[in-house]
Amino acid sequence: MPKPDDTLARLRQICLTLPDTKETVAWRHPAFRVGEKMFCGYEALDGKMTVGFKLEAAHAELLAQDPRVVRSQNFGQHKWVSIDAADIDDWAGIADMIMESYRLSASKRTLAKLDAALAASAGLLALARRRPGYYLRT
Repeated sequence: MPKPDDTLARLRQICLTLPDTKETVAWRHPAFRVGEKMFCGYEALDGKMTVGFKLEAAHAELLAQDPRVVRSQNFGQHKWVSIDAADIDDWAGIADMIMESYRLSASKRTLAKLDAALAASAGLLALARRRPGYYLRT
C-alpha cells in the first residue's frame, strides 16, 4: 500500500508539469487547478485517501462499475470519480485520466501551450530515434 506522501508526490509530478497548473487547498485537501478550475484532488472519502478527477460522462459511468471507484460530486456535464489511492497500481492509467480532466478544465489558450509542448517533445523523440547515440536526459 503506498504511503499518502508517495501518492501526493506522484500526483504533483503528473499535475504540476502541465501548463498553467498550480496546487491549492480545497476542503482542507490538496487540489490541482488549471487557471481557477480544479481538475484533480487528493482527499479522504469514507476514511480512505482517494484521487479524484472529472471525466466525460460516458467514461465516468464506465469506470463507476469498478468497485474501487467511487462516484464523486457531479459538476455540470462532466462527472467526478475518485479512486482509492491504496488500489492504484497503474499510474500510467491515472495519468491518462488526469490528462482527460485537465483537457476538460483548461482554456483554449492553455491547451494550445500543452499541444505545442507535446509536439516539441514528440519532435525531440523522433530526432533521438533517427540519430544513433543521441540520448535524451530526463
